[in-house]
Amino acid sequence: MTTRRLVTYGFVILIAGVLAGVQLGGVMFGNDLAKSLRKVEDAFVLIAQRYVEDVDHEEMAEDAITGMLAALDPHSLYFDAERMRRETEQFDASFEGIGVSYNLIDGSEDQDTISVVTVLPGGPSEAAGLFTGDRIIAVDGTSSIGFNDEQVRSSLKGPRGSEVVVTIRRPGVPEPFDVQITRDQVPIVTLDIAYMMDDATGYIKLNRFARTTHSEFRRALRDLKARGMERLILDLRGNGGGYMSMAVRVSDEFLSDGQLIVSQKGRTADTNESYSATDGGLWEEGPVIVLVGPTSASASEIVAGALQDHDRALIVGKRTFGKGLVQNQFRLNDGSAMRVTVARYYTPSGRLIQTAYESGDRSAYLEEKREMQRHDGALALSDLLAEVPDSLKYRTSSGRTVIAGGGILPDYIVHEDTLDAFTRAILRGAHERDFVRQWLDLNGRATFDRFGDDLWAFTEGFEITDADLDDLYAFAQERDLLGPAEEAGGQIGRDEMDEPGLKALLKGRIARRLYDQSGWYPAFHPVDQTLKAATDLWGDATDLADSYTAR
Repeated sequence: MTTRRLVTYGFVILIAGVLAGVQLGGVMFGNDLAKSLRKVEDAFVLIAQRYVEDVDHEEMAEDAITGMLAALDPHSLYFDAERMRRETEQFDASFEGIGVSYNLIDGSEDQDTISVVTVLPGGPSEAAGLFTGDRIIAVDGTSSIGFNDEQVRSSLKGPRGSEVVVTIRRPGVPEPFDVQITRDQVPIVTLDIAYMMDDATGYIKLNRFARTTHSEFRRALRDLKARGMERLILDLRGNGGGYMSMAVRVSDEFLSDGQLIVSQKGRTADTNESYSATDGGLWEEGPVIVLVGPTSASASEIVAGALQDHDRALIVGKRTFGKGLVQNQFRLNDGSAMRVTVARYYTPSGRLIQTAYESGDRSAYLEEKREMQRHDGALALSDLLAEVPDSLKYRTSSGRTVIAGGGILPDYIVHEDTLDAFTRAILRGAHERDFVRQWLDLNGRATFDRFGDDLWAFTEGFEITDADLDDLYAFAQERDLLGPAEEAGGQIGRDEMDEPGLKALLKGRIARRLYDQSGWYPAFHPVDQTLKAATDLWGDATDLADSYTAR
């Protein structure tokens, strides 16, 4: 039996004793708990000293923590020191480095090459002249061919003010050349884009809820209002959550003083808390549509649930993930941390956001969520409401029926069109990204020179051509993505392409790499089925807003 399995089976609660000393030293334990902790401590020492083979004490400890948390719920987690550092960067919304996003391009004998995907605006690499599509082949004179992700991060990130020399191979430039970059603080924005879709409609996309989210959101609201915004689409699709406090503050911009936003209920008095809106929100009256999907989770669900329960916004899309567990984070002495569930989140109407789960069975938990999405996709909203037991039915402020049972079920469910066979073949392995990288190697510099740093000029003036789709089809043939011609049904034909969808997909990928994440949205929005459905519902959203204001 391996050391990992031995620890998982027999000693999964050891670290509770360590935590008792490190994090909870002032707490008094009952005799039963103290006896159990001593038993596990004795077993750990016994294995360390007497097991037939040498054991890795650190590995044993980490396996013990992981096993202990896995037996509780799907969202109590352990983060080793390195992962904890990366998590902190994401939610602190900044890091120190050179300011690029990258991919590792497959090379011969697994010798991957660092390819620059995006040069982050305002970052050190932009100032130094790096460009999308550049290959970083050496760092400070040492070859970076074959680096893994950890080696890339450790070599390119570093303290603000420190310098690094990267050797660049640029498509179309005969010889590699060196670029000296001074590392700096690089912001990680949580608001991908805020723009006017038309003369009246503002659109804001939040990708997470981190330390800077509320200030970014308020800035965007002010800007859109100054441009004449009369109605707002808030897109939370793909937003996995983050800081609850940021969700509360974003919700507060829409709700009236004193309205409940979210409550949390736990086992002890100190984990029971309610959070309500204050006065002076920037968008307390205009129509709002919130877009959600299966990966909208946690803080996103707090916002969607609050606005739905108070009849402040129309929720459109698909059922959200259903993560309504409150985790407290406990740092351990080596920089690692545990996130332990201490309470559950409830919407203003009293709905539990969390999907039901069996302790210790994460795979069944995720499969249940997938099955719930499939079930939603087969029924109309009225059918879903009819089949739900009364115990899961709740009322909004104006008396509309909403349901619990896991996640936030939208007011309007969008059943998106099924992708055509060619697009499925392309997306299955993210092959469109490889095609776009090759396209940019040939055309990227000329395209950027044509439009400069003006995303909107690119959005209005750039189009994917039929010749580009011909090249994409040939690319798919070369990679054997279209199926053998001799099989029944034959190879997927060029005429079977969803041309508008593919053109939008490729244009969005190119825009993202030439500019930043914001480039994706205006390029892809013309074929975004959920967004198109939402724009047909402004009558309902306006009625909600008028009713809310009149109360």
